Amino acid sequence: MPERLRPVGIVGLGTAAGEDLLTNSDLEKMVDTSDEWIRTRTGIGTRHISKPETATSDLAYRAAVEALADAGLTGADLDLIIVGTVTPDMPFPSTACLLQSRLGADHAAAFDLNAACSGFIYGLAAGRQFVATGMYDTVLVIGAETLSKITDYTDRSTCVLFGDGAGAAVLRPVGEGEGILSTVLGADGGGGELLMQPAGGSRRPATHETVDQRLHYIHMSGGDVFKFAVKVMGEAADAAVERAGLTRADVDVLVPHQANRRIIDAAAKRLGLPEDRVVINIGEFGNMSSASIPVALHEAVRSGRIKRGDVVVLVAFGAGLTWGSAAIRWSR
Repeated sequence: MPERLRPVGIVGLGTAAGEDLLTNSDLEKMVDTSDEWIRTRTGIGTRHISKPETATSDLAYRAAVEALADAGLTGADLDLIIVGTVTPDMPFPSTACLLQSRLGADHAAAFDLNAACSGFIYGLAAGRQFVATGMYDTVLVIGAETLSKITDYTDRSTCVLFGDGAGAAVLRPVGEGEGILSTVLGADGGGGELLMQPAGGSRRPATHETVDQRLHYIHMSGGDVFKFAVKVMGEAADAAVERAGLTRADVDVLVPHQANRRIIDAAAKRLGLPEDRVVINIGEFGNMSSASIPVALHEAVRSGRIKRGDVVVLVAFGAGLTWGSAAIRWSR
């Protein structure tokens, strides 16, 4: 174990999205809604939906291959794979283990974690510790979801929100003063019933009754989740900035979870950031849960909005209830 922790940064990024596009016009034919209603309340215009035969591990694999190539590495270089998801291919084995085999990461450890939409930041915080302590040198963190598989397309309050995708990041040691400066994680299990998939686990195993009652789909108390999100997103972002020894004025780019445009605007307002310093892609992708932040981060890096030396803040909230944030000094 090294005498002091090593700085850890993101050295490679990759993404994947569901193969088909579901537009607001398409949804107008499925439920009682309209393009104007959806855009006004959520900011969403389209969302990517995976084909029936596409599993979460398939999207995760595509994102992982791109991230490894971006880092100049292969699966054989990996020491650990962490996948944040609420839609694994199956209860077990883990999606991370399926990827370990497919990537040829023969000596890598692998596990999944479930923090819902906060999953990528939870994975980032966990992966950072393994590299910082010297236990591992190269960690792959992925947020991947096929939420369309658990979305009730007869429920207009939820079916307009969700899309499928994956985002991957490779973590390795970086230069002093660079990389992940702080992470903040939180949870309030007392709010667990506000956003959940009620059946399919050991509490309510699958039966004809649970299927007939549509309990294997996402159930959400939208108003309560909105109020929670507006409050916690701003607080968590502030906490990451403070823990990094920075101020709001130091923040160059905010990458928030893409759940709802109004929630994003409220978080940006709290940090005093103008729209041009906030990464927003919800209009195209909708809410991809744990994949939202890495996909948005990748887009911002690829387009040049994030440059070496920039201070980037990531912030998310999710079912659980959970939340997480990170402050990063970009090192590429």
